[in-house]
Amino acid sequence: MFPDDDNGQVLRQMVAEGDNLSIPREIDFAVLFETEQAALEFCVAMLRQGQKVSFSEYEDSDEMPWQVFLHPFMEPSHENISAFEAALEGESEGFGGVLDGWGCIAQN
Repeated sequence: MFPDDDNGQVLRQMVAEGDNLSIPREIDFAVLFETEQAALEFCVAMLRQGQKVSFSEYEDSDEMPWQVFLHPFMEPSHENISAFEAALEGESEGFGGVLDGWGCIAQN
């Protein structure tokens, strides 16, 4: 049903737990940054593209202590998530950002 990769594994687990993946919802994609300045500049760039973002310190990493979440509203399909991650990786790279996964609230 899903490709054999990290996103496919998460989606399979979501289905097994009863999540209805046909229901669109806000999905949270995390990007980590080494400096507050880089994180803030990335936030501004994403806001200019119409993205909903949130920003905070990230206590789980001394090397990348700043976290930005992007919150697009979409159907959690493998294609949508993988495409958004690929675009996000390209956008964040110039700011020194590193993708740190995604998550969402289950819809039954």
